[in-house]
Amino acid sequence: MVEKWTGILDAGHAAGLLMQGISLAERSLQLATGDCGLVIRSNSQPLLDRLAGYFHHLPKSQIAAPIEVVAIEGGELKTGLPFIDWRREAGKSGRKDAYVDLADGRLVRKVRTGMLFLQSERWRIAAGPCIAHDNQLINFINSQVMNWLQQRQWLICHAAGLLLNGKGIALAGFSGGGKSTLMLHLMEQPESRYLTNDRLFLRRQGVGVEAVGIPKLPRINPGTLVNNPRLSPLIDEERRERLLQLPKQALWELEEKFDVDVERLYGPDRIDTSTPVPLEALVILNWNRHDPSPVRLAKIAIAQRGELLSAVMKSPGPFYQDGLGDFLRDDEPLQPAPYLALLKSVPVYEVTGRMDFNELSGLCLEQWGS
Repeated sequence: MVEKWTGILDAGHAAGLLMQGISLAERSLQLATGDCGLVIRSNSQPLLDRLAGYFHHLPKSQIAAPIEVVAIEGGELKTGLPFIDWRREAGKSGRKDAYVDLADGRLVRKVRTGMLFLQSERWRIAAGPCIAHDNQLINFINSQVMNWLQQRQWLICHAAGLLLNGKGIALAGFSGGGKSTLMLHLMEQPESRYLTNDRLFLRRQGVGVEAVGIPKLPRINPGTLVNNPRLSPLIDEERRERLLQLPKQALWELEEKFDVDVERLYGPDRIDTSTPVPLEALVILNWNRHDPSPVRLAKIAIAQRGELLSAVMKSPGPFYQDGLGDFLRDDEPLQPAPYLALLKSVPVYEVTGRMDFNELSGLCLEQWGS
């Protein structure tokens, strides 16, 4: 197999090698997220069934000219290609993605799992142990939605989002800052609706700004799970007790993730990841679990706080392909100007003090809960 990859030049050649002549299942999965249509094909019906379960909140309908994604379930493919490590963002460590650019596409390899992905204007293929690493496949599918949005002038932000009493609220923060935890605390309000976990997209709408999410469920760490009774069905009681015995710092740093099925745990009609909503406010978490001072929520001028803006800006990543078919380079710096232009029309708040989610939830409800 490695010899067949020698001298690979284009996406069509790579597509043939990834698909390995394997027949695809007769059934496919049709999804609609807003005006973006997706059709998922695979050689594995169990994989398609699993994806249908994950995306159950999306309409299973067909939209004209859908984006096709092919997922080939199989073993790890060895290519022998000279993959280059994708440079990680500031504050992130370890190897995650590696890539090889083709004449008309890009191959991306997940370093930890060996999963391979082909991104091009014609082909979008995932190959490898997809069932074992279905979260990486789900991220690849969501990358196609992200590309579709960005090609239509939506700006990517590193933020969670929800509707609180009909108001769109964005929650940003530095890595480990608790934006997902806060979002799930606020979801306890019966009228709240989930928009997105950590990829929120903004666009000018008249004199204001509108926001939309992508169809990815909240993905939380054990520290969030064990301290929220609503999430207890995600693990058994014995496992929960073992986690609670860990030191707090070790618990928060534990590398394990759990998907939160919002509609199963919070009720039906509590999730909308594809309808644009007016953005009422952006909250940036700049608190510290070692700070003894009370939680404070204060309005700020984001143009004067470049260090906080960096928590909101987000690289589109190695799968991003613009409308001309060009790919992002990992050394392209993020540009503050587009973010500042949009956020000029949005009230921005900074959270400081100790990390107290109950206290901050109360402050948010005072501000936007009525």
